[in-house]
Amino acid sequence: MMENNLRVIGKLGDTPVLVTGITWLPVTQLASFLGLLWYDQRRSPGRTNCEHVAFAGMTTAAILGSEWAHNLAHLTVAHQIGQPMDEMRIYAGMPRCIYYDLDDHAVTPRQHVIRAAAGPLFNASMLPLLTTLRQQSRPGSLVRELWDAAVGMNLFLATVSLLPIPGIDGGPLLKWTLVKQGRSPQAADRVVRQVNGPLAAILGLASALAYLGGKRLLALLLGLLSGTALGVSRGWIQETKILNPPN
Repeated sequence: MMENNLRVIGKLGDTPVLVTGITWLPVTQLASFLGLLWYDQRRSPGRTNCEHVAFAGMTTAAILGSEWAHNLAHLTVAHQIGQPMDEMRIYAGMPRCIYYDLDDHAVTPRQHVIRAAAGPLFNASMLPLLTTLRQQSRPGSLVRELWDAAVGMNLFLATVSLLPIPGIDGGPLLKWTLVKQGRSPQAADRVVRQVNGPLAAILGLASALAYLGGKRLLALLLGLLSGTALGVSRGWIQETKILNPPN
């Protein structure tokens, strides 16, 4: 339930949008912009300052806008099937989807699956359009780099979010698919934990290979996912702690 230190700033469908103090400030957007600005200045020293700023701004919008759209797709579909999200909270300029009861018996397993699948399906559905726009842009141009970022982020969200890790879409998808097939939610949770053991090893190996290949950002991301999967498999990380952060 909502606590006193949360403030409602609006409503999307049946879902209130909340913030806590100044934690809503767009720190993520600022960090992304400054990081991409620094990266482009090092990578393309021949560009003007305006071009560097344009690259950083457009790429930030493409990457973080895709994440916003991913979460809004979850919210929209949940509303459409009559099982709305309880809250959307804004942290550091980015949305978090909040459900008070992850095993809510009023929500059928099929509805759980639909809610979880909405984000990845939205990102996958955007790929044909974004790929076409990319192909029609001039190689090496700022517009091409904008579409490169949009295609890459939507591909990432459409695939990596399907990993069966609680807290991202693949975890609930696996859990509630198993429940649809006749398992109890508790038994399905145990299967998800068991799956995360070998998944942690696979992601850890992929992280090491990415690092050896010079792809350090990818290696870091895969390493974080590997650590999360390991924590889930060992019981150190629980789904409720991931999806329902403290107020």
